[in-house]
Amino acid sequence: MKRPANALPLAVLTLLFEKPMHPYEMSTTLRQRNKEESIRLNYGSLYAVVESLRKKGLIVVGETTREGNRPERTVYELTDEGATAMHEWLSEMLRDPSPQFTDFEAALSLMGAIPPEEALELLRLRLKALRLSSSQYEGVLASIPEDFPAFFLIEGEYASALRQAEIAFVDKLVTDLEHDRLGGMQVWRRIHELREAGHAGEEATAKLHEEFGGLLHWDI
Repeated sequence: MKRPANALPLAVLTLLFEKPMHPYEMSTTLRQRNKEESIRLNYGSLYAVVESLRKKGLIVVGETTREGNRPERTVYELTDEGATAMHEWLSEMLRDPSPQFTDFEAALSLMGAIPPEEALELLRLRLKALRLSSSQYEGVLASIPEDFPAFFLIEGEYASALRQAEIAFVDKLVTDLEHDRLGGMQVWRRIHELREAGHAGEEATAKLHEEFGGLLHWDI
């Protein structure tokens, strides 16, 4: 069975692997474990995911419970097919690297559409925010007992490692921009100078080719 693009269905299956639950308990458990830091979660989409898994035969309705005057709650259980799918999906995600289309990577690929000076200032702000997040995470770690099982911190450590790598990358990029060490800066700056002067489209492209040679292959 094809693995869903979103990790929430897998999270539901792993919860039901522990024990039968109703959707509210699933949501509460995920939040208590801070899984919303690594899995996109909202209560409305959780109900839709649960219903989709039920239709596929991966989970089934176990029983309906009621606490006091609260509405009835439907408890779901994992099927054998669900347990198999959970194992296969989780194994695939652990084993196989896959492209991660992040907003930041997309923004970097399209960064030329704003002036270099503006991009530099925005990247400085990003670097500041990243360093603040890193400092906050270090504060959280400092408050955790030394004997706390590392297993329960593993996704936070992964996120921290990615954040440190991004800090190093953005820091270098900011420095390169500040000192005009990024290749293509003259072209990038000239694009926006031409647009400021009212030149666009084929006219701007022709001027760029005239000034920087025939190696440019984009339209403005």
